[in-house]
Amino acid sequence: MSPRLTPFATPLVALAIALLAGCVALPWQTGKTPDGARAKVAILETTDVHANVLSYDYYKLKPDDSLGYERTATLIRRARAEFPNTLLFDSGDTIQGSVLADYQALVKPVGCDQELAIYRAMDAMGYDGGTAGNHEFNYGLRFLSQVTGTPMNVDGGHTDHCAGPHFPLVLANVYSARDGAPIFKPWTIVSKTIEAYTEDGSRIRVPLRVGIIGFTPPPIMDWDKQNLAGKVSVSGVVEAAHKYLPELQAQHPDLIVAILHGGLDTSPYTPQMENAGWYLAGVPGIDALLLGHSHTEFPGPHYAGMKDVDAHRGFVRNVPAVMGGFFGRDLGVIQLVLNRQQGRWVVDLDNTHSEVRPICPRGSADAVAKKLACVPADPAIAPLVQQAHEAAITYVNTPIGSSTLRMSSYFADEGNMTALAPINAAQADYVRTELPRLRPELADVPVLSAAAAFRTGFGGPDDYTDVAAGPLTLRSAADLYFYPNTLSAVKTDGAGLKAWLEKSAQRFNRIDPAKAGEQALINSHYTGYNFDQIQGGIHYVIDVSKAVGQRITTLTWQGKPVTPDQPFIVVTNNYRASGGGHFPGLDGNNIVLAAPDGTREILVQWLERQKTIGIKNLEPTSWQFAPLKTRGPVVFTGASGKQGVAHDAGLDNIRQLKDHGDGTATYAIDLSR
Repeated sequence: MSPRLTPFATPLVALAIALLAGCVALPWQTGKTPDGARAKVAILETTDVHANVLSYDYYKLKPDDSLGYERTATLIRRARAEFPNTLLFDSGDTIQGSVLADYQALVKPVGCDQELAIYRAMDAMGYDGGTAGNHEFNYGLRFLSQVTGTPMNVDGGHTDHCAGPHFPLVLANVYSARDGAPIFKPWTIVSKTIEAYTEDGSRIRVPLRVGIIGFTPPPIMDWDKQNLAGKVSVSGVVEAAHKYLPELQAQHPDLIVAILHGGLDTSPYTPQMENAGWYLAGVPGIDALLLGHSHTEFPGPHYAGMKDVDAHRGFVRNVPAVMGGFFGRDLGVIQLVLNRQQGRWVVDLDNTHSEVRPICPRGSADAVAKKLACVPADPAIAPLVQQAHEAAITYVNTPIGSSTLRMSSYFADEGNMTALAPINAAQADYVRTELPRLRPELADVPVLSAAAAFRTGFGGPDDYTDVAAGPLTLRSAADLYFYPNTLSAVKTDGAGLKAWLEKSAQRFNRIDPAKAGEQALINSHYTGYNFDQIQGGIHYVIDVSKAVGQRITTLTWQGKPVTPDQPFIVVTNNYRASGGGHFPGLDGNNIVLAAPDGTREILVQWLERQKTIGIKNLEPTSWQFAPLKTRGPVVFTGASGKQGVAHDAGLDNIRQLKDHGDGTATYAIDLSR
């Protein structure tokens, strides 16, 4: 016979059952989180997504499992299932960088009542905040203010409250030239309810107030001068932190998270520093640091050995930090452990760490297994952007001409200029037409043109320009010219031209002819898009056995040596002409023509006029390596199976040594030939 419960016993039994269950977290009733409580909070970060919403390559018109926010979304859902307390932030470079982005900004701009595809996808995941990167400014302030739903009191700004992301964007170091006020809120506070545990093991639900403050790279004033000059001003990252952190701290948040679109650099600090994360971490009051811009993972081996940086556990000057990858390839995660002490939450640094979670495993030798191991796309994302995605595909398939040669960047670093020569030809043609009309006093100055390969394998074995012989479409032009730069022309002289080429030649390591072992040709710390290759009747020789600054051993124009005072006009893009890449003599002061037209559009118009392009339309490669006989092999990494591309381009001194099984291979180049 079952025992009977008296009315007096029932509440006691119910209480006992609740205590024993231990799985029901109730709001803390005292109004004050007790000292000794403990909580784990995961801060999730995306950065440099560059509007790659879907796992799709618009240049090759095929799916690409190695990238795409729709797969990052899967990692976000998995992290939320793993961690009971999460916050999700974005570190910028979000709205630009893909064909889809250009379509929604330049071809058929979204209306005030329409939300950008990337923001629709992010809203589906429920972000808590974000900041603006440098590429947010590429389409101008009016577009930025519209699509972020942020009225801005700036020249040309949007004053309406348009459709924007459903999460706050904060930015502390960009100010309106009209009133000196920040164009975005410099900071805000996000309130969450989290689960915590008291000292006796009871699970409670308590409020957590997280302050966020955002920063963008100060060089935007150089990189996007045409969009920003006279409209906004920018301060250094550290200066902005000192200005606005006291305001944020006065609101007594439980944590402060700094969201910086920038990486880590221990060079002496200046207010113009591009990657000021190391110095920002030294500003008191910041509990966690989210990084971006560098397209490099932190924690990770790239930052090993940096002063006061733990590149394994993810600390910068004792501040937990993380930087995910780019194009939706990764999710950054900071796993914070919080202890309640003297009425406030304190980060338990001994039990806190960071990690970068990729959508596909890295370093796998089996490409097939690697592809199968990539996380699946979140099914909720694609339907949100399908209409815009299909419209972008239709647009890039618009015919513009044809070609009789393959134009690729697989071996652009080694002397194949087929992907650069059309850009140089189009740029030079534009300036030779416009300059006599706009600046007649410069009509007789020789016009040269500089272009760099934007896609040289940094993002993996598919990250190369490759336009097959045959019909050309707008997709071909977008592949050849990746960024929405505008055209600029600068006036320089022979000495400045040589300095420009010497800077570009830093793309190569110094090679010791007497060394018996392998030597890497490419300097991995010098980005491919800063290796300018200049054409226009010049020829030059690069001697990689010599020190930086002494490598251009021969420089001629129309067969005659270039003299230091010989005048030239060099056509480039607004980024380079305004100081991007820190090239000597290029700071915006010697610009003689700043075109309103985008370089890609100029290229499209040139291709349409040519109708069919071939070798006869393009200037041959303008440079070569100085002959150098080495004891050991000189090697570089590239996409596997492309030796035939090198051969067809006349580079018979290149041979594949080893296929790595992941789409990449090691090649050797014989510099003696």
